[in-house]
This record gives sequence, C-alpha cells and structure tokens, in this order.
Amino acid sequence: MDKISLLEQKQKEALLGGGEDRIKSQHQKGKLSARERINLLMDEGSFQELGMLVKHRSRDFGLDKQQFLGDGVVTGFGTINGRLAYVFSQDFTVFGGSLSEAHAEKIVKIMDLAMKNGAPVIGLNDSGGARIQEGVVSLAGYADIFYRNTRASGVVPQISAILGPCAGGAVYSPAITDFNIMVEKNSYMFVTGPNVVKTVTHEDVTATELGGALTHSSKSGVAHFAAKNELDAINHIKRLLSYIPQNCEELPPANVYKAADECRPLLDNIIPDNSNQPYDIKEVICSVVDKESFMEVHKNYAENIVVGFAKLAGKSIGIVANQPMHLAGVLDNHSSIKGARFVRFCDSFNIPLFVLVDVPGFLPGTDQEWNGIIMNGAKLLYAFSEATVPRITVITRKAYGGAYDVMNSKHIGADLNFAWPTAEIAVMGAKGASEIIFKKEITEAENPAQKHKEKEEEYNELFANPYNAAARGYIDEVIKPRQTRDRLIRGFKMLEHKVDNLPKKKHGNIPL
Repeated sequence: MDKISLLEQKQKEALLGGGEDRIKSQHQKGKLSARERINLLMDEGSFQELGMLVKHRSRDFGLDKQQFLGDGVVTGFGTINGRLAYVFSQDFTVFGGSLSEAHAEKIVKIMDLAMKNGAPVIGLNDSGGARIQEGVVSLAGYADIFYRNTRASGVVPQISAILGPCAGGAVYSPAITDFNIMVEKNSYMFVTGPNVVKTVTHEDVTATELGGALTHSSKSGVAHFAAKNELDAINHIKRLLSYIPQNCEELPPANVYKAADECRPLLDNIIPDNSNQPYDIKEVICSVVDKESFMEVHKNYAENIVVGFAKLAGKSIGIVANQPMHLAGVLDNHSSIKGARFVRFCDSFNIPLFVLVDVPGFLPGTDQEWNGIIMNGAKLLYAFSEATVPRITVITRKAYGGAYDVMNSKHIGADLNFAWPTAEIAVMGAKGASEIIFKKEITEAENPAQKHKEKEEEYNELFANPYNAAARGYIDEVIKPRQTRDRLIRGFKMLEHKVDNLPKKKHGNIPL
C-alpha cells in the first residue's frame, strides 16, 4: 500500500471513532457524534483538526488490544461566525469518552494555543470520567486541564457544553469555565452518582434529579443555560460568543447602529402606584436595550436578580437587575453569588455594566444568616467595587439599606447614577423607620394607629424620593423613565475610553 493510501485509510478510521454501529447507537439516544457537533458549531469548512492520529499508550487490562485513533476526543481550531475559536469534542463511542493521558494532552494542547493566540476555548463534554485502566496518569491529565482552565480564566472566554455524562473529576473543568450549557434529558453532572449516593446517604435519587440540566440550572446554579437539545445548545454557544470579545485585551464585537428616536414613553407607566406591587424588570430591560438583543443568563436560578447580555446602540453591555416579581427583588445568598460571578466576568472581558435597582434590602431569617448572607452579600459588593469597566446605575424604585450601597452605588465606584422620580432611597421602609424614630410619640398618642400613619407619611415625604440623594451628588440626574435609553447611550459613549487601574497587588482576597 502506498503512503497516500495508508494516510487515507487512517483518516477514515479516525473519522469513524468507535465505529459506525456505535455512532448509530448515539443517534438512537438522541445524541450527535463528536464530529457532527463540531460541524454544527464551526463555520463550514473552517475546522482544522489536530491530533487525529493520536493513540493511547496504556497496555494494562487489555487496552493494548483496543486502540482507536484520536483516543476519544476530537480537537482543533476554526472559526465561528468568522472569529477564531478552539474546540474539543469528546467521543462517547470510544471507551465512553473517558479521559486518558493522551486524551488530556490533546485538550491541553489547544488550550495552550488559545492562550497564546487570544481566542475562546469551547469544550463539548461527553465523558464517563477518568479512564480507570490508566490509574494515576488519567488523574494527572485532569489536573493538567484544571490548571490551564485556571490560568486561562479572565484571559480568554471558556465555554462548556455538557452533552452527556460528566461525573467525578470531570465536573471541575466545566465548573472553572465561564459558562456551562446543559441539555435536558441527555446530560448529567455530579461528583458522585446515584448509586454511590444511595450507598452512603441512603437517598434514593435518579441521575436526572441528582444532576440533570433542570436541577443544575434552577437549584445549584452550576448550569447557566438548559438547552432543549444539542442543536439548541450549540446555538446558545454561538449567540453567547456574539456578546464577548476574543480575549481580555479586546473590546466586544459591535453591530452597526443608526441613531434614531431613543425615547421610550412606555416606561413612564411601568411602575405601579402602590410601591408594594410588583412589576417585571425584564420589561424595563427589553424596552431600554436594542430590540430582541437581551440574552438572559442563569434564567431559572435565583430569579430575584436578573443578569444577562444585551446590545445598546449596537454595543455589548452586561445587565444586573433586581426582579420585584420574585421575593420583591431582595438580595439573598443565591442572588448575591449569581450577581457577583456575572459582574466579575463582564469586568474581565471589558463589557460595560448597566445596573437596574429596585431592592428593599437583604432577605432576613436564620436560613440566610446561617448560610452566610454576610459573606455572600460581600461577594457582590466586592465584585462591583473591583470592577473597572464603565458602570451606570438606574434606580427605578426602592433602594434601601446596605443593599443600596451594594447595588453599584456611586460610593463603590459607579460612574453615573440616575434615578426615576419613583425612586425611594433610605435606610429602610417608612413603616419600620417610623416605628423606630417616632416610637415614643406613637405610644403616647391618644390614637397610636393614626399617629403611626401620620409619621409614616412624614417619613415618606422626606425619603420616598430621589431628591435628597441628588442634592448630595449621589444621584447625577433624576430622569423621566422615557429618557433612560437616551441617557445610557450618551453615558456609555462618554465612558468609552475610561481608564481606572486597581492598586498594585498580586490579587485581592474576595470573601469566598
């Protein structure tokens, strides 16, 4: 056989991975093959594979008789919507996609290239975990990947799609990456599976309940997105990349935008007359940003805060907003962590921050205190205080107590702070404040209930507005809601060349 024919034969063998029968079995389970996933993700004809002919080196437990070219992972680079990206796609048809020494080396190689060339890394995960037959070298392979995940964090974007099982040590690489996308029904993530859980804790739980897409996207927060199927997951990746720069030294991609009438009269009527009545902050977001540009992150997790990406006048922004529709928009353990992680991502990759505030405070109770609301609330405070990207805040209604400070106030470095006329900026609500301040007058009054009501109204008149804060310069301008989009476009335009360097240090010590 001539050398060209031999090459063609080996390439064909590598393309088949675990064989036609196993690929067919994947399809029957509603799963694509490793190469089909890459073909859907990358621009047509742009993918350049690296390490196609790599084989594992283990000879124990019969592995010397089972060798597959590529060793269970397809790696390489190409373009996504014309922009360079590196990708690895695990092949479950080869030893269950298990990670070996050679498998890990292929992934490490493209991660190193991504760091050198400043481009995103995308992992399409479908693996049963470490290859048991290889022992410590497979564990070392995982550690090599974790190390590079950590080194790449904040340098290049890292996105993980969980398209099958992801168990044991395998879960920690996706956990370090910036975003996790899981597929309903077919993907699972857990440190220990249902069988081990039942043996150790006697809990009877299914794989879906323990670590399925809905569990991790709503309860644990491990998954940022829950996709309906693999194609949906891949489309999530593509859309996500459209808001994000290639690396920490570039700006996010911008769309062409023609200036128009930026007034949004619908916003004037969005706040209810009753300050205790909820409204959907997502309506405010969608009315302010470019049409159909809002991409929510962590949609089903800690719903009392909303985070996500959008375009404003064609340029990427990150949004953090209290959601009055859930728990009245209070900050709690989960929402604080959710907000802090998103803020730090945006700051890492030069994405300006727009913050909408309607927060009555932190959620009280033993559950919150015992689970660390002090430390978790401090994470959000730390994240905003550390951020050097352009930051603009709009207070729509309540901004009470320490939560006012934490939600990107002027005092922790926000560049511009606006308030709607409906804004209430105070230490606490009028009812509780009047009970404390006027306790003696109320208890000594002939009609305590009537006196309490009078004092409540007195407190409201003084503090249930943004004008005291504006008089001190804590609010730059009180604006009509309809003016919000216009002020944001002008503000972010003014802040385009903002320079704000942190004090020289190795790194800060965020309250983890």
